[in-house]
Order: sequence, then C-alpha cells, then structure tokens
Amino acid sequence: MQAKTMTGLQAKTGTHTEEHFGKLTAKMKRYRNAILDAKPYVDAQRAVLATEAYKAHRHEQLDILRANVLKHILEHMTIYIEPDTFLAGNQARANRWAPVFPEYSMNWVIDELETFEKRPGDVFYITEQTKKELREIAPFWKNNTLEDRGLAAFPSKSRVFYDLGIIGADGNITSGDGHIAVDYQAILQHGLEWYEERAQTELEKLDLTDYEQQKKSYFYEASLITLDAVKEFAQRYVKLARQEAHQMTNKMRKKELEQIAAALERVPYAPARNFREAVQSVWFIHNILQIESNGHSVSYGRMDQYLDPYYEKDLKAEKITPEQATELLTNLCLKTLTINKIRSWAHTEFSAGSPLYQNITIGGQNAAGKDATNKVSYLILRAIVQAHLPQPNLTVRYFHGLSDQFMRECVEVVKQGIGMPAFNNDEVIIPSFIARGVKKEDAYNYSAIGCVETAVPGKWGYRCTGMSFVNFPRTLLIVMNGGIDPESGKKLLPDYGHFVQMTSYEQLLTAWDKSLREITRQSVIIENTCDMVLEQGYPDILCSTLTADCLGRGKTIKEGGAIYDFISGLQVGIANLADSLAAIKLLVFEKHQLTPKQLWTALQNDFAGEKGEQIRQLLINEAPKYGNDDDRVDQLLVQAYQPYIDEISKYHNTRYGRGPIGGGRYAGTSSISANVGQGHSTLATPDGRHARTPLAEGCSPEHALDINGPTAVFKSVAKLHTKEITGGVLLNQKMSPQILRSEENCMKLVALLRAFFNRLHGYHVQYNIVSRATLIDAQKYPEKHRDLIVRVAGYSAFFVGLSKETQDDIIARTEQNL
Repeated sequence: MQAKTMTGLQAKTGTHTEEHFGKLTAKMKRYRNAILDAKPYVDAQRAVLATEAYKAHRHEQLDILRANVLKHILEHMTIYIEPDTFLAGNQARANRWAPVFPEYSMNWVIDELETFEKRPGDVFYITEQTKKELREIAPFWKNNTLEDRGLAAFPSKSRVFYDLGIIGADGNITSGDGHIAVDYQAILQHGLEWYEERAQTELEKLDLTDYEQQKKSYFYEASLITLDAVKEFAQRYVKLARQEAHQMTNKMRKKELEQIAAALERVPYAPARNFREAVQSVWFIHNILQIESNGHSVSYGRMDQYLDPYYEKDLKAEKITPEQATELLTNLCLKTLTINKIRSWAHTEFSAGSPLYQNITIGGQNAAGKDATNKVSYLILRAIVQAHLPQPNLTVRYFHGLSDQFMRECVEVVKQGIGMPAFNNDEVIIPSFIARGVKKEDAYNYSAIGCVETAVPGKWGYRCTGMSFVNFPRTLLIVMNGGIDPESGKKLLPDYGHFVQMTSYEQLLTAWDKSLREITRQSVIIENTCDMVLEQGYPDILCSTLTADCLGRGKTIKEGGAIYDFISGLQVGIANLADSLAAIKLLVFEKHQLTPKQLWTALQNDFAGEKGEQIRQLLINEAPKYGNDDDRVDQLLVQAYQPYIDEISKYHNTRYGRGPIGGGRYAGTSSISANVGQGHSTLATPDGRHARTPLAEGCSPEHALDINGPTAVFKSVAKLHTKEITGGVLLNQKMSPQILRSEENCMKLVALLRAFFNRLHGYHVQYNIVSRATLIDAQKYPEKHRDLIVRVAGYSAFFVGLSKETQDDIIARTEQNL
C-alpha cells in the first residue's frame, strides 16, 4: 500500500498508535519534554532592543527605521541551540517565553504586570527584573504606540461600538497583522539572494526625481537591510554551532552541530539543496517573521508540496530515510510550539489557549485537478501524531479525488484526539476564489491561514480573515430595544420600533436588516482605521519582501504590494441569532404563547423567578433549533445573515485601487474563542441563553441543542451561502473516542465527510475526539492531563491551560454519534 511504502506505517485498524505512526525518537522525546516543562515567561529582551533601535533610528524614513529595528534585534538578541534539536533558531531568550512588542502596545503591558500570574487561564510568569525593564522603557512609548494612534484615530461614533465591545478589534490595534503565508517554495528554490538581487536591480532603475519612485526607493533600501540582517543572523548560529561542536565530546552530537552549521552557512540566503536544508530554511524564516511582528496566524502554506521534491531527491539518492525525515518534521513541529505570544487579557478572551494558529496545509489537488497527495503528506501526518501538540495547526484540503487511503489515514489522526486535521473543501473554496478574480493556478494552490481562513501563499495580503468581530446576538438586542444598547443604555442605532410594540416578525426582520447594515458600516470604519494606522507606522519589511509582488511594485503589503488582497471580519454567535429569531417568530408572532412584552421583560431580568424560568424553558424546548436540518430555523439564519453578506461586499479595503486584485471584503465565521469574551457583554437572549454566558462558536450549533445527529448538523450548516462566506465557515464537531474504535465507524466517518463536502458543499469541519468524563477529570486533576489537547475553535490548545469558563464551554458541546 502507498502509506506503507511511503512511511513504513502499518495500515491495519486497531493497531496501537505507536505501531501505526511510529513513536518519537529518544532525542525528540527529550526535546518535547523539555519544551512542555518550560514555564511561559514574559520576555523583555525584544522590547528593550526595539526601544534602543527606535531611539537610535527615529529620524530615519519609516521603512528604513523598521528594517533597522529588526536588524538591531537580530544582531543582539540571545541565541541558543538546544541539546536535542537538529534545527536552529529561537524567538526569545528561552523556549515558550513570550516577547513584548512595545511599538504596538504598552498600556496593557504595564497595567497587567502584576496579574499575568493570576490569570484564570493563559498564565504567564514574570520576574521582578523583567517588570523593571518594561517599566523603564514604558515612558518612551507613552502615546507612541499603534494602540494609542488607533484609539485616537477612531471616529467618535465608531469608537463607541469599539469601546462597548459590540465590534471587537482589540487585536488589530495591539498587534501586528499576521494572517499570512509567504512563498516558501520560491524561498527554497531561489534563496534570499534572489530577493536581494531583485531589490537591488529595482532600486538602481529608479528615477528619484519622480516622487512615487522615490517612495519605492525606501522600501528597496529597507529590504536590502533586512535581507542582510537575516543572512548575518544565520551566521551567528553558524558560529555558535561550530563553537559548540568544537567543545563537544559526544561524536554524534558533534556531527549534528556541524550539520546545523553547514545548513545555515547556506540557507536561507542560498537555495536549499536537500531536505534538511529545506526544513531548516523554512523554520528560520518562519521564526524571524514572528520576531519582526507579533501578528499571529503566520502559516507554513502547502508544506507537502514544496518539501516533497527535496525528500524525493534525497530518498532516491539514499541520503535520507522516511524515519529520518519524520524526525526532522517532528523537530519542526516541536520548534513551532516554542514560539509564544502574550496578549492583553481582553484580547486573550478572544484567543484562549495562547494559540499562534501556525497552519500547515497538506493534500488537495494541483492546477490540473489531480490528487496532490505525496509522500511528505503522509510523513507530516506521522510527525503531527508523534509530536502530539496543539501547534502547528494541520489542515487537509479535501476534494472528490482524494483517495480513500489518505482519507482513512486522516481519520486515524483524528482518532488521536488532538483536534486535527481540520478539513477544508476545495470544491467550495477554489470556485469562490476564481469568481473573485483569482487566477486558476493560484486558486488551486490555496492554503489554510491560521484557522479555517484561506489564501494563496506568498501572493495574498494580511488578514484574509481576522479583522473586526461583530456580535450578532447583542446587535439583535439593540435592534429590539429601539437602537439603544440595553447593557450600556447608549443610543447606537436608529429607532425602527421597540420590540414590545411590534406586531409581526416582518417588522423585526426589517429593523434587523437596516440596523445590521449600519453595524456593518461601522465595522468597516473601524477596520479601515486600524489598517490606516498600521500602514502609516508599522510596515513589516521582511514579510513584504517575501510576498509577491511587493518587490515588483515597490510597495509594502499595507500599501498594496500583494497580488491579491481580500479581507474578512468575523461574525460571532450566528447560532444564537438563528435560535432567537426562530423562538420569536414561532412563539411570539405565530403561536402567541408569549407576548413581546413578556419576552422582553424576561430577557431584561435574565429569566429571574419562576415565571422567568418557565419562559426560558419554553424558548429552549418549544422552538426549533439550528443544527437539526429544520428549515423553520435554518432559513431564518440564511435570511438574517444575508444583509451582512450583501453590505460588506459593497466596501473596499484600504489597498483597493493601489495594485492588488480584489481589495474587497467578505464574511467569515471563524470566531476563535470570541464567543466566550463577547458573551460576557451580552445580556440574556431570546434563545433562552442566560446573560454573560458564552455565545455559540463559529457556525456550530448551540451546545446540546443539535439532537438529530451529525448529518443534520451538516445539512443545516450547508444551507448557509458558503461560497459567499469566503472568510471561512468554521464547524466544530465532538465525538467520544469509543465511536471511532471500529473500522466500520471510521469508514462511516470517511463517507460522512465525503457526503458533506461533495453533495452538501460544506466548507470546513474539525473534530474533538474526547469524552466528557475525561474533560471533567482533567478539570479536577490537571496534573494528570498535561498532554490533553482539545479543539477550541479553529485551533487546538492544551485543555488544562484554558480558563475554567472556556473549559466548561468545551465540555458542554454536543457529543455526536455516527
């Protein structure tokens, strides 16, 4: 069988995980334990170095300033090579330490210095010395950060929506952009020297008497500074590796250190010649992108496609074995987990579990429509299982021609309970891209970026999703309250009539349509402000240099340098909206079991008292629920979602008309853990949900209300206009491990996935394979479950590191049967 010849795996069902996927080598096991044992500390070193560079170069043009900041950091930051790694490159002074990026935000850092270790989840440790260093640099950054400039730039009316949390954009003004994958295939084939030659050639062609060309010159000069800094950074590791090799008495480790030195002597500056150099080059660039900016969702793209030629060449020349290649890939997975990010607590609630959303994409098809699965696709599956970590994310591109063998292997990975792989559907995404103007060959080369969002690696701008978060259930309450936010009492929207005076569902729907369009408009204003401020002060030079065609256009990504540039906001709580509308339509306006006043009073009192609880039970038990293939509710959601889809498509992003194809916006449901954070500010809703409890996540049904099985869930989700929700339609499913113990049920899952994607045209699905009992035990005895991984949203996380509220939200999810 192909899997066996490719990876040496045993294909028999029921075999032990280690027999099927192999087990960690002793070296990788030690390395993994060391990483998991490492406490996540706050690291001030990058902050101090960035401050030094900003002070020394603040008189320089912006692009050159930013290039010199990265150069200074790479020249002076602490570097090390761990005793059990084959790959060199570190983000901070120690593994899992989180650097501070003061240029984006310092207010929350100083405000939360004493509470990092007291958080209910996502705890970070901090030394008194680190506190001292951060307090010393803080005055330089006062009123001088992205957050300061962003808050000052928000128009006053839009700022109210942001301050009240109705439109969330905290991550957009406290972090860099991220949400991108550079072109690793080009980097491996050409090396950074090719980019350097291009930048130099373009610079020499310019006529500086032309204002536009003069602007381009700064970007080219900055690119050259940055590329040279990366080259010199690699040489620092070469020197370190050779020093350690010279002192090493262990012959095996001495050889490994010499191999590290030899690889970095060449890559990433020169083209990679073999598999080892290719993996080292990819890791090195990926790591530096995380040093340049703290925007998360920096992803690896279609790793099986660009690594396979190097693996095949080495395999044919007998220079590598499948086991050695797997160990290198496992090493890469472990390295990926060493990267960490600390967020404000407000932002953390939207990203519980310290995720970086570093996505690897495998499978799918090539531009000829043929199966693109290769030997490295299987090796990556094997490495992901052996590493058994929440990062990197793993996405499998599905299409109808994907072999049963590969699908079955993917299900075997799903069984391991790491929440991976997620599945994205070529049959929906590729046509959606082509319809938006993406060239066919590029559309067929898309990859997952972060969670479920998708883009063309190396050719797409920032944030294909991840812009603002719009709270749908809270918006509904504002509409019902005549345009006044019932939480704050502030007038936010026009008064289209108060719910208690409404006499028909159509009145509410009309008010919803008009109000949602205004909320959408306000979200565009907030997003544009964030983008404008980022462009004016925080260009990422290396990331732009490695994204086509910034060098050809002489523009950074934010200025319009990428070939494609579409973005997406995120809509939160769509299941709550669906269930609320269904309850109102049926129980208030059709069956008249409740008056509008009775329902509104119950909502304002959070269903207090015996009568309030009776109303709540009526809402829960008598109204149809989204996720059960019931058109009475599903079509209401389709109808209510459409005003957002229509309205957002009217607006351009800030790069429109400046170079890229597109420059538009679309919808997306990848709400990560914002359902918990935005639930805190949302009062009781007409679906029977209590005030300040989590909203439904992604496009998934509300917990325990999808009672007709997974097929019914698939049918409900598939009724959404998925080809228009190009930002991602995120569906989480949960099953007990016992379900997939039989070969019959594993093949049932393969058949179910094929039906969802082929017939229903679903966009995405991912699985939590963990029992409720295990999760509850992990809450009680976290020390026994250090390795327990759960799928939170479009990413996985260690369960014991989550806040109890997020843990409870995951426990409450419906366990489906096949």
